[in-house]
Amino acid sequence: MRTPEPVTLEGHGVRLEPLHADHTDGLGAAVDDGKLWELWFTTVPDPARMDGYIADALAGQRQGHMLPWAVRDLATGTLVGSTRYHDIVPSVDRVEIGYTWYSASRQRSHVNSACKILLLSYAFDTLGCQVVGLRTDNFNFRSQRAIEALGAKKDGVLRHHFARRDGTVRDSVMYSILASEWPDVHRNLASRLSRSR
Repeated sequence: MRTPEPVTLEGHGVRLEPLHADHTDGLGAAVDDGKLWELWFTTVPDPARMDGYIADALAGQRQGHMLPWAVRDLATGTLVGSTRYHDIVPSVDRVEIGYTWYSASRQRSHVNSACKILLLSYAFDTLGCQVVGLRTDNFNFRSQRAIEALGAKKDGVLRHHFARRDGTVRDSVMYSILASEWPDVHRNLASRLSRSR
């Protein structure tokens, strides 16, 4: 597996731009669309803490275990969310996709499928990953449905696994896609995108 490096990924009406401090105001406006930080089971920052959120993501990038992006809707030119690779483990050819959120107005649109096909294509076809993981809070049922709709397989639940912002500790629902499953997952995502146009 090649080491993931900051790269711009574009297609299907979105552009994933390597996250930068210059994205602070745009992402602050994006997160305000739907007041996403009020959902207690997500890691979405409130607008006043966006600079810290970006700084933490970039620190993870410098340490080699994260690669974050800002998501831009090309139809409007506006930032509509963020996503990243995390828990990057080159020794076992694995990355996870997570810390993903989109403005409320872009949820249930083409944006998530577009981002996932770009991220999965880069992971499997360019980096040579053998597995891509995804995880979510056990109470984030919408996220679980979205991950399952991709074609990811549920690996199980890690109990008492990850601290939430409010101090409670969540159970994490774990999913994965193997390289051998990627052709079918790609076909599924491409079909969904073609129907959304």
